[in-house]
Amino acid sequence: MKVAIIHDWLTGMRGGEKVLEAFCELFPQAHLYTLLHHPGTVSPAIESLPICTSFIQNLPFSKKGYRRYLPLFPMAIERFGLKGYDLILSCSHCVAKGIIPPPDALHISYLLTPMRYAWDMYGEYFGGKKSKTIPFFIHYLRMWDVTSSQRVDDFVAISKHVAARINKYYRRDAEVIYPPVDTHRFKVETKRGDFFLIVSSLVPYKAVGLAVEAFNRLGYPLRIIGSGPEERRLRAMARSNVAILGWQPDEMVAEAYSTCRALIFPGEEDFGIVPLEAMASGRPVIAYGRGGTLETIVSSDQQRKSGGGVPTGLFFYERQADSLIDAVELFIKGEQDFDPTAIRNHSLRWDREIFKEKIREYILKKMGARC
Repeated sequence: MKVAIIHDWLTGMRGGEKVLEAFCELFPQAHLYTLLHHPGTVSPAIESLPICTSFIQNLPFSKKGYRRYLPLFPMAIERFGLKGYDLILSCSHCVAKGIIPPPDALHISYLLTPMRYAWDMYGEYFGGKKSKTIPFFIHYLRMWDVTSSQRVDDFVAISKHVAARINKYYRRDAEVIYPPVDTHRFKVETKRGDFFLIVSSLVPYKAVGLAVEAFNRLGYPLRIIGSGPEERRLRAMARSNVAILGWQPDEMVAEAYSTCRALIFPGEEDFGIVPLEAMASGRPVIAYGRGGTLETIVSSDQQRKSGGGVPTGLFFYERQADSLIDAVELFIKGEQDFDPTAIRNHSLRWDREIFKEKIREYILKKMGARC
């Protein structure tokens, strides 16, 4: 079986690239197509495949400013020639699912989200920019996004939350296969620090500023691992109990997970791998109660009502500092109710090997149906 894997861009190892890495391990003989590739920024498993890039790779300032070329992305992805492939496997949050497959190929799209720039995150990315051209090209991107969804034979979504959006925007059904978590990287520690933890890129929709405001008032130690365009503003507003550490090596992140009191997750995510990494370290999560976290976290109040399962965290439901403050205080009152070993065992349902087996079975089923 000749396989082509399509990914939006290769500029770092985030959640989407962890999915891509699993695809590359499943199909080491595949060819990888992407808008642009910064060598050395992704894992050896990804770098080992033959990588074909688009003309975006050679445009001025594309190394750091590639998102400025967003209006050109549909044209760039459509220019790849995929004649002769039996399976097209796209991993997409932007335009990768819009590839033009050969008529006799099976195209399965593992969708991280419908194009977030054009739909639910439009306000966060473009709301503050005064431009007469932005509404025009966003309208074009939305039309292209919907039209190109018809080139996909089968959609797989990362969560029920995303599957609902696929149905809303594309009028297509999607099977849910949760993305992989490298649970083996994390372990439960007996020692515990006195700090709360955030691991996040510092961009507006992650709502890290809300957490900083809350902990400024609470006074409890908060460590923030991550960097991004919001970093300067957050440093300016943070009091002495809030430490912004920038990006840290994987070993440091794993240690912080295992020794924190709890992870704070204030943003709305399509799935949310970071909370599961914290849970794989035996630590509970205090999360905003919307999006994919509703599918992975068992809140203490849910556990009490249902009488089943183990609590792995709790939610706050209003995107306000007061709501998060109340959740943190409630967590502290019942902190002894969270069992680190049980929390880790809960996270193992999302283990990387389980993901690979489910994807393998799904592809074989779809390929078998065509034969």
